Amino acid sequence: MKSRLIECVPNYSEGRRPNVMEAIIEPFRRRPGCTLLDSRADKDHNRLVVSLVGQPEPIQDALIESALAAKEKIDLEHHQGGHPRIGAVDVIPFIPLRNLDMNACVELAREFGRRFHKETGIPVYFYEEAAFRPERRRLEVIRKGQFEALKTEISRPERHPDVGAAKIHPSAGATIIGARKFLIAFNVNLGTSDLKLAREIAKAVRSSSGGLCHVKGIGLALEDRALTQVSMNIVDYEKNALYRVVELIRMEAKRWGVPVRETEVYGMVPAAALLDSLSYYMQIAGFKREQVIELALLERQGKDEET
Repeated sequence: MKSRLIECVPNYSEGRRPNVMEAIIEPFRRRPGCTLLDSRADKDHNRLVVSLVGQPEPIQDALIESALAAKEKIDLEHHQGGHPRIGAVDVIPFIPLRNLDMNACVELAREFGRRFHKETGIPVYFYEEAAFRPERRRLEVIRKGQFEALKTEISRPERHPDVGAAKIHPSAGATIIGARKFLIAFNVNLGTSDLKLAREIAKAVRSSSGGLCHVKGIGLALEDRALTQVSMNIVDYEKNALYRVVELIRMEAKRWGVPVRETEVYGMVPAAALLDSLSYYMQIAGFKREQVIELALLERQGKDEET
């Protein structure tokens, strides 16, 4: 039987305490069949993003262990940060990689959501492809008002969780679990401390307010650096390339007389997304990913493993 591979990118509401983050990450380091690709924390966001790849079963086992550590050590009643959140374990998306299609990944997410609630006591919402309600495909709908609002609003029928009683966990909140395509967490840092301006630029770029399709964005303050940030999720990089997003923000920032200081890719990113921008900025005619030797070798290795 061909081995199934998924990517999983759990997000935790902790980006400042190294000992807590290590306790959350440690289960992923020692679980056979689960490979920790990347982990990074942001103090301003107060958020930890972990990138995993491997077989569905060991990844799920490690996620439960990690979630129990997060539940024990994170109290959202005392949590502050720039990034929206409703849970100590805020989001767990599953992404199909090999020998697993999106429909199978949806079933995996829903089964895991039921197990997650049973073993942690934390209510669960399903989003993106795993959503039971059309409006819950979007994270921002589920997160409306964040943890503070959900404490009371969870009792309203339209905000009941998909798994668990209509009652938030007092310290760990609720968790959002789903299945989706590759998503790129992409940030553009602006040379201004004016948060209102960053929010105006985010409004111009995100799809929900008339900007670019498949782009979600908010303006955040980077107080330690006296900068602001347009923090984005590119939910379909094949439909809107990174260079197009950067150029729109650069144009809007110039209109306000503000420079773009730098950009950030937060977590893992498909090579194709970077190659698109490389080709654009270098004006390489007819460039194909097969011309990158490492990618060609990986493709050949994958075919050899399948035979």
